[in-house]
Amino acid sequence: MVRNISLSLSPEDGFDDSRLRVSICRSLRIQSSSVTGIRIRKRSIDARHRSVKVLVDADVYIGETPEKLYKETVFPFSDAKKRAVVVGFGPAGIFASLTLLENGVTPIVLERGKDVHSRLKDTAILSREGKLDTESNYAFGEGGAGAFSDGKLYTRSTKRGDAKRILSLFVQHGADESILYDARPHIGSDRLPYIIENIRKTIEAHGGEIHFGKKVTGLIQKNDEVIGAECHDGSTYMGPVILATGHSAKDVYYFLSEAGFILEAKSTAAGVRLEHPQSLVDSIQYHCEGVRPQYLPPASYSFRTQVNGRGVYSFCMCPGGVVVPASSEEGSLVLNGMSPASRGGRKANSGMIVELRKEELDESDPFAMMRFIEGIERRCFSDGFAAPAERMTDFINDRLSPSLPATTYPRPVLPVRMDDVLPHVIASSLREGFLAFDRATRGRFISSEALLLAPETRTSSPVRILRDESMKQRCGFYPAGEGAGYAGGIVSAAIDGSEAALRLGGDYGYLL
Repeated sequence: MVRNISLSLSPEDGFDDSRLRVSICRSLRIQSSSVTGIRIRKRSIDARHRSVKVLVDADVYIGETPEKLYKETVFPFSDAKKRAVVVGFGPAGIFASLTLLENGVTPIVLERGKDVHSRLKDTAILSREGKLDTESNYAFGEGGAGAFSDGKLYTRSTKRGDAKRILSLFVQHGADESILYDARPHIGSDRLPYIIENIRKTIEAHGGEIHFGKKVTGLIQKNDEVIGAECHDGSTYMGPVILATGHSAKDVYYFLSEAGFILEAKSTAAGVRLEHPQSLVDSIQYHCEGVRPQYLPPASYSFRTQVNGRGVYSFCMCPGGVVVPASSEEGSLVLNGMSPASRGGRKANSGMIVELRKEELDESDPFAMMRFIEGIERRCFSDGFAAPAERMTDFINDRLSPSLPATTYPRPVLPVRMDDVLPHVIASSLREGFLAFDRATRGRFISSEALLLAPETRTSSPVRILRDESMKQRCGFYPAGEGAGYAGGIVSAAIDGSEAALRLGGDYGYLL
């Protein structure tokens, strides 16, 4: 017998397995000894009121063997005669490869960067010494930008594909099962690299190929069909191509444009990374003072408002995290946030960004938004990847900070007026947005302990590859993921990569 139950519990009862079991048995009026298993279906935190509750939906098994939370995917050994080239090994490329493999197709992966553990060393050198490897950094290499951007798996893209399958494959390769039922699933930047390595081993064990240090510089075409890819070293790899390069690979956009593929400028958003003490965020979200209540995880937030009809909102919030230099080219500064699985750091950080509309630029130039973003990144750059910074209260009052709060950013920080390094539309919109967020939190969001660091610019692609038009022009070409302009975040990019593989498989008769 299986009974479903939904409960509103205290944090202690919602997050402690033994107390949860007691609460369930008490509610169902059954003996604990009769329960053969409990499977949580969904768990979320309701912090709308002073008394924080944990909402749990669970299946309770009585006298039956509990079902697994997910169905494990079985991969056949791939058929060498069925081949597809996957350019890029970030979330879209990884899950495109797994989907190909699941259908017996051999994925030939070409990744410009290094394996994920070599990337760990290169990003550590960048953070410690300010020395950038332009082909191995927080943007390029195995796992893509997603490997070091916190491992947040929340998505609204469930209508575009099977998000549960994506999460299940993460669990199959080492992620905790809690990502299948927590409302805000999260792996952690410390654990995700090992899961990515396990996925790579699965692909290689079933006949797939993964080639690192292979920067694709062009597509091979014959009679309006893409039949392969050419790399910087002259090597070529044949087969229909899934292009999953991420939006930091600007050189890809240029060679596609030169080859006649159809691209357009895309609206995006840019702003700053904002750090608060985690204890302050906890007190705002959990209505507490001092120490966060036991059992509750470090709090996150999500803010959104309109300033003169323009969206201002939080993005990629990292509780207990750090801010890192995420540049992929010299003379340019990009910031990102990440946090480990524990989210145990003293600072919380989030992107605070402003909507930038393509209609406000030259719409005839597909690279107009990309060049606008590049301008911000260059203005913010200083030697050694020092970051412009301003105390939040000084930013609100439009004055240079005489001193700065402590920061997790590993490189130097330089006191500036954000109005001097950010376009007026961004700085002025952020100022009004922060005032709105402060009103929403009864005067607690704007803090002298909070710090703005600039810039946050890699929120989404500033270019879109028009795949419907491109695929009408040329078969054998499947742009996917964030770099194609059709996804945002790990799960949505993974879904898009998987869907691209299914389209390829259908077109070539490869589906099992």
